[in-house]
Amino acid sequence: MGVIGSLNVQGYVVPLLLVSICSFMAASGTGPVDTSTALLIRVDQSGQGDYKKIQEAIDAVPSNNSDLIFIWVKPGIYREKIVVPADKPFITLSGTEASNTIVTWNESGEIFDSPTLSVLASDFVGRYLTIQNTFGTAGKAVALRVSADRAAFYNCRILSFQDTLLDDTGRHYYSNCYIEGAVDFICGNAASLFERCHLHSLADTNGTITAQHRDSPLENTGFTFLGCKITCAGTALLGRPWGAYSRVVFALTFMPSAILPEGWDDWGNPSRQSTAYYGEYKCYGPGANRSKRVGWSHSLSSDEAAPFLSKSMIGGRGWLRPTPTHFRRNSTIALVKADGNN
Repeated sequence: MGVIGSLNVQGYVVPLLLVSICSFMAASGTGPVDTSTALLIRVDQSGQGDYKKIQEAIDAVPSNNSDLIFIWVKPGIYREKIVVPADKPFITLSGTEASNTIVTWNESGEIFDSPTLSVLASDFVGRYLTIQNTFGTAGKAVALRVSADRAAFYNCRILSFQDTLLDDTGRHYYSNCYIEGAVDFICGNAASLFERCHLHSLADTNGTITAQHRDSPLENTGFTFLGCKITCAGTALLGRPWGAYSRVVFALTFMPSAILPEGWDDWGNPSRQSTAYYGEYKCYGPGANRSKRVGWSHSLSSDEAAPFLSKSMIGGRGWLRPTPTHFRRNSTIALVKADGNN
């Protein structure tokens, strides 16, 4: 995926992404939604937009919204704890570049309570954002929680230490994202495809990249990392089973020598060796050597890997949508200016 051009919308230069999926079906299944046009809401800390805070812009979207909403966030550091409620689908939250559009919070605690950004609404898109939890190394501190179906993230940076990305439930797509942490820093029970992402382990020793939480063989969930790159500050494992039927596949991914030779861990429960499904397919780099891998992990054949190597695994061809090319400002949404005046 790459930038193929830009639009200048009332002084905001909006980069357009080349997306291979050109159709998008409504969640109700009633037919195609027009993805070319969205309602534009601008967030600007200087007061030149519609709102100064991201949460205010989200709050302005009506419950049970059926329009595509494009919340355009001007560069800045936004110190906010943000929730996209379940009754507000079809929102895109977009910055200009992840390096200069930063959403940050500092909180620890239970994984469902600590996130900087919680996405609870379906059909959400995040673009060009840094989402971080700066709490540090002392406990669970989630940067991004995704507890909704049909969510996609493009060119985002997701940063914390423990449980960085709570990829909780639903079908998700991550493209060209940078995800950083140390302990179980991609965790949850979603069905997710990570494509061309950079995973960086901060752990000095024995970090763990994934903790997937599939509890039953009947659940069509799991993480696939396709064409990704792993880097490490110290040594790290590819994953351990949070749920008994944990499922993770790494395909065509670069693995450095810092990946521990055994690759995977049973989290102190040998019974999970027979139920967890951990696969590798044509990975490369010094850490991809499988000669000392745990015997209960799998070296996948082309046929075995095929179901994990396309967006079909998340049903993406039915819901991934292109970036809008037209924006409108007239709407039933009452846009309240940052100074509180209409």
